[in-house]
Amino acid sequence: MIKAVFSALLVLVAVTSTFGKYIPKTGKRIPQTLSRGWGDQLIWAQTYEEGLYWSRSRNKPLMVLFHLEDCPHSQAFKKVFSENNEIQKTLDEKFIVLNLVYETTDKHLSPDGQYVPRIIFVDPTMTVRADITGRYANRMYAYEPGDIKLLLTNMGKALKLLKSEL
Repeated sequence: MIKAVFSALLVLVAVTSTFGKYIPKTGKRIPQTLSRGWGDQLIWAQTYEEGLYWSRSRNKPLMVLFHLEDCPHSQAFKKVFSENNEIQKTLDEKFIVLNLVYETTDKHLSPDGQYVPRIIFVDPTMTVRADITGRYANRMYAYEPGDIKLLLTNMGKALKLLKSEL
C-alpha cells in the first residue's frame, strides 16, 4: 500500500514539474525593466496616464519616447541616447520619462503620423508641445543618432517653456 501511494506521488510530482515555468535553453533571463535599455538608472512611468499624473504632481515636463524593439533606427538611436550622460542626467533630474512600444489612443501624440523613433514633450498642464520639433519637415518629431545635440536643445526648450508659461 505504501509503495502504491509513493509511486502515485512520484508520478504526480513528475507530471506537475513538466507544467512548470518555461526556462529558455540559454538559461534564466533577467526580467526587462521599464527602461527597455534607454536608461536603466531612470525612473520610467508605466503608462501615459501615470506619466501625466507624475508630470502634473511634480511640475516637470513629460518626455514620451515612441520606439520599436525590432526597428534598426530605434536601436541605433537607443545606443547613443542611453550612453549620453548629459541626456541621462537631465532626464533624471528634470523630466518625467515614458517609453512606449505601442501607440496610445491620444491622437495628440501623433500629430504628423505614427513612426519611430519619435519624441513628444508634454507640459504639466497636459498640453502636448507640438512646437518642439526635430529637424525633419515630414517627420517633425523623429530623431536619429546624430540629433543628440538637437534633442538636448529641445529638452532645454521644454524646461524654458515650463518656467515661462506656468
